[in-house]
Amino acid sequence: MPYEVRGVIARGKGEPVTIEQVLVPDPGPGEAVVTVQACGVCHTDLHYREGGIGEDFPYLLGHEAAGVVEAVGPDVTEVAPGDFVILNWRAVCGRCRACRRGRPWYCFATHNASQSMTLTDGTRLSPALGIGAFLDKTLVAAGQCTKVDPEAPATVAGLLGCGVMAGLGAAVNTGGVTRGDSVAVFGCGGVGDAAIAGAVLAGATTVIGVDVDDRKLEWAREFGATHTVNSREQDPVEAIRAVTGGFGVDVAIEAVGLPAVYEQAFNARDLAGTVVLVGVPRPDMRLDLPMLDVFGRGGALKSSWYGDCLPERDFPTLISLYRQGRLPLDKFVSETIGLEDVEAAFARMERGEVLRSVVVL
Repeated sequence: MPYEVRGVIARGKGEPVTIEQVLVPDPGPGEAVVTVQACGVCHTDLHYREGGIGEDFPYLLGHEAAGVVEAVGPDVTEVAPGDFVILNWRAVCGRCRACRRGRPWYCFATHNASQSMTLTDGTRLSPALGIGAFLDKTLVAAGQCTKVDPEAPATVAGLLGCGVMAGLGAAVNTGGVTRGDSVAVFGCGGVGDAAIAGAVLAGATTVIGVDVDDRKLEWAREFGATHTVNSREQDPVEAIRAVTGGFGVDVAIEAVGLPAVYEQAFNARDLAGTVVLVGVPRPDMRLDLPMLDVFGRGGALKSSWYGDCLPERDFPTLISLYRQGRLPLDKFVSETIGLEDVEAAFARMERGEVLRSVVVL
């Protein structure tokens, strides 16, 4: 018997979202139904609404979520009803060439639920990042459920499902930040501030936040940035070199997704330094770098997929660090809202007024 629940739907490109009744089927083999307790409003959801990721409308939005397993399908052993879980959008297959080589965080065959959620008239919904969590219950692949300590509030636990993990992982996993390193983070929104928090957690001694918004630079300092640079007012590359003895940083993280900002990150790193791109560019963007500089400066230019995380390894660890007071997840939550407030939350996010609005169900 399918569940009938409320969900936030994007029906067309650029159209305001609507709240509609959604039918969630009973879980089949390898699937789970999760009662969603909280879901962050992520910029990716706005990209879906604007048609920036695809045109497979209508979309069921929401993906950065935590909740409790309601039911599981046949042969599911990873989780059981009653488990508190964070939803992830990279359920690893264990069989692809990346998994077989011992690099499951690169899994090339991640999977979602096989069945579709629909509107009451039978219209098939496309769930954001294969999850769709702006609704009371959602259907996912069981591998998309990562069991964590139930003492963690859902409002903060769910943030690990996307933005916080992407930024923190860009620093710790992809960038390999370690004690004594110098780090610059370009873009101090939710993902960028998570990268700053990750760099601090890993032991970086110089952490520089770069943004055009003084409000966001204040947020960066709250997450541990030792220095901040307003790139509207000064050249960020020169400012970073001034802080680092003229050399540049060991790791430069681009959390905006703009070619001009990436070029700044490229030039702000030390010789043999690392650039990590975690900001998501638009399909039409192009990058032009002098090839001699790419060769002569050495180091590494990396992209970070979901913070190169392995959910079953990273989510429980980060929740433990939060519970110990070592990872300030609470600081990311600017406000808690209801499903009916998602459209207004998109507007506040675009104006840079919030780090994260979190829907509480």
